[in-house]
Amino acid sequence: MEEMQRYGDLLDLQDVDLDIDRLLHTRSSLPALDQYRTAHDASVKAGNEHEELDQEFKLASRDLDKAEGELEILEEKLGREEQRLFAGGMSARETENMRNEVTSLRSQQSEMEDRVLGLIDARENLEERLETSRVKLAELKAIESALEAQVGAEWKKIDAELARREGSKAEIIRLIPPDLLATYDRLRNSKEGVAIGRLIDGVCGGCHLALSAAEQLEVAADDPPLCLHCRRILVL
Repeated sequence: MEEMQRYGDLLDLQDVDLDIDRLLHTRSSLPALDQYRTAHDASVKAGNEHEELDQEFKLASRDLDKAEGELEILEEKLGREEQRLFAGGMSARETENMRNEVTSLRSQQSEMEDRVLGLIDARENLEERLETSRVKLAELKAIESALEAQVGAEWKKIDAELARREGSKAEIIRLIPPDLLATYDRLRNSKEGVAIGRLIDGVCGGCHLALSAAEQLEVAADDPPLCLHCRRILVL
């Protein structure tokens, strides 16, 4: 009777362990978890792209500020040179040199203005792309956060159930002899979680193979009784 009881406790333990296995599998394979991982990856990628665009925008802004500064200096110099030219009082040769200098400065001014306009266009384009990227990143972050909250809520329920199962397991383990428990744990690790099964109508509940009457007698002589086919513990 005592032997039947300990194997009954072992069957109860396996039921609890299988429940724990199922809960852990459910926990790690939630559809929302895959969706969260996808959303997280997309969010990280969008964040990196946004950072790259932000760096480009900052660089373009620095280039524009520098070009505008150089243009301002050039315009000031051109203004001074034109003022000297129009003021007169110079020799013909000096006047000709000054006229050439003014012409050169005007040419440089025109080139610099074209460059500044190009930099303004480039920065405005980057600014538009940056804003689009910012909106996209915010949307992805919102999706990621919503999925994270969903996963967290589902995990909370599963973890509460796991805690109850673990509590039941601890109570059952106290009833099982250590040597039998060690055999059970070893078999569970090597038999895909199923270490023990009932013998019903001569069929092993673990591997579902039949044992002859002689084989059943042979199994019954062992302690613990093990199926001759799969070597799982058999409850006769």
